[in-house]
Amino acid sequence: MPLTADMRRAIDQIRDYLFGGGYPDPVANAEQLSFLFFFYLVEGIDKENAMRAKVLKQPYESLFAGEWKLKNPLNAPQKDVENISKEHFRWSVWAKGLSGEALVRFVRDEVFAFFAELGEKSAHNFMHGARLSIDEPTVLAQVVTLVDGLHLDQSDSDTKGDLFEHVLRQIKQAGELGQFRTPRHIIRAIVEMIDPKVGETIYDPAAGTAGFLVAAYNHIRLAHSSPGAIHEDEVDGKLQRRGFGDKLSAAHVSALQNATFYGNDVDPKMVRLATMNLTLRGLPNVRILLRNVLTTTLDNERKTEWGLPQEGYHVVLANPPFSGRVDKDRIVDEVKVGSSTSTELLFLKYMMDSLRPGGRCGVIVPEGVLFGSTGAHKELRRQLIENCRVNAVLSLPGGVFQPYSGVKTSVLFFQKGGSTDHVLFLHADNDGYKLDANHDTAIAADDLPLLLSAYRSREEGWQQWQAHFSPRPQAGEGQGERVAEWPHKAWFASADEIRANDFNLSAGRYRPMSQTAVEHRDPRELLYELAAIEVEIAEEVEALRVVLAEQAA
Repeated sequence: MPLTADMRRAIDQIRDYLFGGGYPDPVANAEQLSFLFFFYLVEGIDKENAMRAKVLKQPYESLFAGEWKLKNPLNAPQKDVENISKEHFRWSVWAKGLSGEALVRFVRDEVFAFFAELGEKSAHNFMHGARLSIDEPTVLAQVVTLVDGLHLDQSDSDTKGDLFEHVLRQIKQAGELGQFRTPRHIIRAIVEMIDPKVGETIYDPAAGTAGFLVAAYNHIRLAHSSPGAIHEDEVDGKLQRRGFGDKLSAAHVSALQNATFYGNDVDPKMVRLATMNLTLRGLPNVRILLRNVLTTTLDNERKTEWGLPQEGYHVVLANPPFSGRVDKDRIVDEVKVGSSTSTELLFLKYMMDSLRPGGRCGVIVPEGVLFGSTGAHKELRRQLIENCRVNAVLSLPGGVFQPYSGVKTSVLFFQKGGSTDHVLFLHADNDGYKLDANHDTAIAADDLPLLLSAYRSREEGWQQWQAHFSPRPQAGEGQGERVAEWPHKAWFASADEIRANDFNLSAGRYRPMSQTAVEHRDPRELLYELAAIEVEIAEEVEALRVVLAEQAA
C-alpha cells in the first residue's frame, strides 16, 4: 500500500513535537526515530521467526525469553527486585504500559541496553554507542504514541521505506565533509543508466542513508517482476514504477539479502540511518561499515572476515563528499592523487580502484573535477580516459542539491579497463522539480527520461553524430567550430579531442553551438563555472600555504 497522507501527517507531527520540545537537530531526530521504529518492529520479526521455525519444525528461542538484570534499580517493579523477564522489552508492553519519568528511565537505561546487547550477537551492531536523547517525558510519550499509531507491522517494505524517506527528507544540512542527502529521483536516474543486475555486487563507499543501495535493490526487483506485480505509487509528487520481484528465485533473494549490497560511512549516525533504511526495505543483513576509506585500508583477511568481495565490485554508485579536505598525513597511499587532499578527487581514485575489471561506476562529482587545472585534476582525468572506458558525462541542472548546496554537479559513468574511444555528453536543463531554494516542487519539464534513452542507445548515437559532423573538426578546435545545427541535449567528443584539451570532461566544452548561441549562453551556467573556478583557486592557495608552512618549519 502507498504511503498515506495520515502517515505523512503523523511524521510531521513527530517532527513538530520534537522541534517544539527542544530537539531541533533533524539528523539526531531521524536517528532517534530509527531506534523507535526498530524497537517496534523487532516484536513482529520475533513472532514471524517463531512461526517459521514451527512450520519447519526447527528449534527457536524468542529474543524475549529469559531474564534481564536491571541496569537501574529504579526500574524494578518492586523493591529489591534485580531481574525482570525479557518479556518487558516487547514494544506492546513498555510502550503501552509506561509514561512520564518511568518511560524515559526505562527506555534510556534498559531498552537501549537490551537492544545493544542483541546487536552484539548480530552480524553488525548499529546500536553500538546508541543512547536516548529524547529525555523530556511528555515529548517522548507523544512520540512513542505516534510511532505506535503508524502500525508499521501492517505495512509492506515499500511503505515502510517511503515512511522513513519522509523522515530523512527533514535533514536539510550538509555534513562537515560536504556530504548531503542526494535527491532520490537523481539516484534513480543514475541507477537506471548503470542497470545493476541480480548476481552483481553493488557498493557505495560513502553510503549516507543508503539511498543508492535502496534504489539498486528496487531496480532489480522491478526488472524481475511480472506485469501483475508491477504498480505505480506517487512519491514526491511523481509516479514511480515498482515491482514486488515475484520472478526472483529463492537463490536470488538470498543473494540480494546477504551477498549483494555493501557500503561505508564515516558518521555513526549515518551508519544507523542507513542500516534502518535497508532493514525497513527487507535487507536487515546488509552491513554498512563505520569506516573512512580515504584513511584506512582492509587486507584480504579482514575482507574475508567481513564477507567483502576480494576481487572488487561489479557496480559502484556514490555521491561522495564535496569540498571536504583530509589531513595529508592520514591519506592512505592507495587513494593519493599527487598532493591533493580534496575528498572529491580522492574518492574518485578510490572508486576506480574498487571496481573489478569491467565493473561499472556512476558517481556524482562537482563540476570542478571535470575541468580543474591542477596536476591532480589532470592526472585523475588522464587515468579515467586511458585506463577506463568513460561512457558518459551527465551535466545536472544547477540547484539540484538545494537546500544543501548550490554547487554545480555532473555524473560520471565509466567502466574499469580498456581505454576511452569517445564520450557521450548529456545536458539536463530540468530534472522534473522546480529549481528553487527547496527543490521539492514537482513540474512537468524533465529531461532525464530522454537522456536515459540517449544513454542506452549511445553507440547508435555515436554513429549518427559522426555522420552529421563529417569530416570531423581537428583536435583542439573550439566548440564554435561545429557550424552544423545540433539541437539535441546529447553530443559526443572523441578521446583525441579530450586529450587535446587537457582531458577536460566538462560537457559545455564540447557542445556544438553557433556563434550566436556561444555569445548568449545561459548566465547561470557562466556563474556556476566561475564558482567552480573560484573553489579551485582557493584549493591552490591552500595547497601553496601548506607547502610554505612546511618549508618554514
